[in-house]
Amino acid sequence: MAVLRFRALVLTVCLVCFYAPTPSSSASSGDFLHCLSASIPSKLIFTQSSPSFTSVLAAYIRNPRFSTPGTVRPLCIVRPTNASHAQATVLCGRRHGVRVRVRSGGHDYEGLSYRSVQPETFALVDLANLRSVRVDRARATAWVDSGATVGELYYAVTKASGDRLAFPAGLCPTIGVGGHFSGGAFGLLLRKYGIAVDHVIDAVLVDAQGRLLDKKAMGREVFWAIRGGGGESFGIVLSWRVRLVPVPPKVASFIVPVSVNDGAVDVLTKWQEVGPALPDDLFIRVIVTNGWASFESLYLGTCDALLPVMRGRFPELGMNRSHCREMSWAESVLYVCVGSGQPIPVTDLLNRTTSMDTSYKVASDYVRRAIPRDVWAEIFGWLAKPDPGIMIVDPYGGAISAVPEAVTPFPHRGGVLYNIYYMNSWAAGNDGEPNVRWIRDLYAFMAPYVSKNPREAYFNYRDLDLGRNVVVGNVSSYVVGKVWGEKYFKGNYKRLALAKGKIDPNDYFRNEQSIPPLVPVSLISNPVPDSAIRRKVSCCERENLEFYW
Repeated sequence: MAVLRFRALVLTVCLVCFYAPTPSSSASSGDFLHCLSASIPSKLIFTQSSPSFTSVLAAYIRNPRFSTPGTVRPLCIVRPTNASHAQATVLCGRRHGVRVRVRSGGHDYEGLSYRSVQPETFALVDLANLRSVRVDRARATAWVDSGATVGELYYAVTKASGDRLAFPAGLCPTIGVGGHFSGGAFGLLLRKYGIAVDHVIDAVLVDAQGRLLDKKAMGREVFWAIRGGGGESFGIVLSWRVRLVPVPPKVASFIVPVSVNDGAVDVLTKWQEVGPALPDDLFIRVIVTNGWASFESLYLGTCDALLPVMRGRFPELGMNRSHCREMSWAESVLYVCVGSGQPIPVTDLLNRTTSMDTSYKVASDYVRRAIPRDVWAEIFGWLAKPDPGIMIVDPYGGAISAVPEAVTPFPHRGGVLYNIYYMNSWAAGNDGEPNVRWIRDLYAFMAPYVSKNPREAYFNYRDLDLGRNVVVGNVSSYVVGKVWGEKYFKGNYKRLALAKGKIDPNDYFRNEQSIPPLVPVSLISNPVPDSAIRRKVSCCERENLEFYW
């Protein structure tokens, strides 16, 4: 029996009308909760009737936009303290028809780790209690649990190594490790050492059968997939073993703001040429907003060594000795993240709290050809409009670009000049429609100047405007997923879908942008009849038939 493979560019109306997950019945929900209570201590289970349910759910919601009364909330929250609790939740869920979503406590721009866009019965596995970091200084490795933040990882590494070791992940200390690593994870060390998943050497995964698997047991393809192929697609990654990287005991950082009146357009235009071609020890990103471009840097060396590099390679910035500060690598993370120009105690890496005063919307792009100066002048005009947002541009080149695209699922490597992050925010509780429209309009304006075929995006800046899954026969459609999947993963998308087919062919772990399984129909339990699929996709243009979803 052949199963229809429908066209990659599916009409938007199809995306809306086809997403129809089947909720579990009240009886099965009750059976699921009873099953949990038989395997997991009651203090780790929070049902909607529990007094602490709302506070536990809200504890790691980082975007108030997704904490409104209309948000689809989980049936219950499980906070495992060991692997058996996560395994039991999956086994109970499979037995009683309740899916699980997994939250590691980070930013999750679309909130898909703890909410559903459409009505659906699901449980939330919240990994906040699994946050251990175990550093082996002699081997320059560490095991870090998915519920830890990158700030906690950085703090443990710098304390265990005497400021001699680091890890190349994101800048913001409150990012949750589990979701962050699952999307690739780049930060200030990307030009010297690449990204986080380039340094993941083992992991512990709970799969859809409730098995506990390490690198060897999960197999080469699944281990490849979890290192950048997106969270909540292949199972619950409980812990990661990572290789640490050497850094000098003191590094140099600077923050140099330049206004439009002082030539910011020209300096930023020049940065496009300079930033990706600087020595690998030097990283300079730019925050652009409301008439200013702020150039922020990390250099793996001293100020005395940095100054001649800047004078010779980027004199247009006008950076001088008064701008430069020396500090430990861990301190530099906070210095650049906060951007106040003042040193911040390294203990602030342990702060897990974030402001809930503002809601926000984000998007991303990749640039492979320098944007002309006159276009940058227009962009500054966009950033001076009412309700302006920000753009952050991160230079590539160096180590991140030296790795071939297929080595990890994260494909944005050689040929990329820089990544663009767009964000707009508004006061929590206010109507954010003008702010979201600003993002969408600017994103549309940028189309001629960014990567094409596909227009690339960074998975950790997740954006549902790029598309969302369509469920056909209780399995997410592989071809519909290509609409968003190839933007995030380019040619790696199909390999990810094949890996998903190996570890979770029935698509138990899924959300609106999880990887669909690509498997022969014979391996799917209760495959949907071809006639039913034909009826369901009758509004979409069809192509040839294959034995794949």
